[in-house]
Amino acid sequence: MSLFGHDEAWGQWRNALAGPRMHHAWLLAGKRGLGKMHFARAAAQELVASVMPVGGADHPDIIVLDHAPKDEKEEKKRAEGKPYETKRNISVGQIRQMQQRLITRPTLGDRRAIIIDPADDMEPSASNALLKSLEEPPEGTFFLLVSHRPARLLPTIRSRCRLLRFHALGDDQVEQAVRREAQDADAATIQASVAAASGSPGVALEFVEQGLGRLYGLMEQLVREGDRDFAVRGQLAEAIGARPKREAMQAALDLARSILAARIGDADRPAQRAMIEAHGELVRLAGQAPTYNFDAGLLVMQIGSLLASAAPASERANV
Repeated sequence: MSLFGHDEAWGQWRNALAGPRMHHAWLLAGKRGLGKMHFARAAAQELVASVMPVGGADHPDIIVLDHAPKDEKEEKKRAEGKPYETKRNISVGQIRQMQQRLITRPTLGDRRAIIIDPADDMEPSASNALLKSLEEPPEGTFFLLVSHRPARLLPTIRSRCRLLRFHALGDDQVEQAVRREAQDADAATIQASVAAASGSPGVALEFVEQGLGRLYGLMEQLVREGDRDFAVRGQLAEAIGARPKREAMQAALDLARSILAARIGDADRPAQRAMIEAHGELVRLAGQAPTYNFDAGLLVMQIGSLLASAAPASERANV
């Protein structure tokens, strides 16, 4: 995904870059999919290029720490340009390897950028090791920590960083980004993806890959009309499939939550109560889904029933 929006963040970064004393550590905070990593790479390019211009993404003075391949087999896949599985966390070994590079001077100038994406996923020992570098940063070294959930970081790390907050975009901006990046997507899929993304173009593009168009129509029908004979819930289960990937189930949960959230403000008081209760249960399920081994069929029916329970009272039968 190319850079999109966030003029305020760019303004803060460039004002600091032009100033006499650039802060050595930056915390790029905001929900997943807002383009924080793309910003970090472009900002790092500006940082090192302000000393000695050089083109290309693989600048020797920009060090990126992210999820490494899971094992040697996956490392080989990465080297071949193939999809590969990654480790769950950023390890202390990666941090220490980076710190060894900080012993030497930058290659092309006197500035170096360290990007950690996402910093939330550092092992505890990795966080402690990084803290030492943040406390005593080598001259000319600047850290950009990408964070989806800043509360997971050590308070001592947060306190040493200047916060650069990334806000959710408007639906029209998200739609513009999706249409630009996924030009073959149909209108229903785009509409569903924008609705489910809650202001995050990166998340919307992930949902486009999941093909949410039909799900969106069925979920809207459940909230609007209920499901007296379970027929719509059956269609919902068919649309998701018998053995959906975990990502597809998470996308379905996020879409269901977004559909309810968009309706709560305009509903009357009794309907609001039903929607709030259903939304709360969907939030709980979404939090459990990544780690619990839910039966996919039962989970789909539960999603459908929660949506149907938020339909007007006269339509809320057999939910």
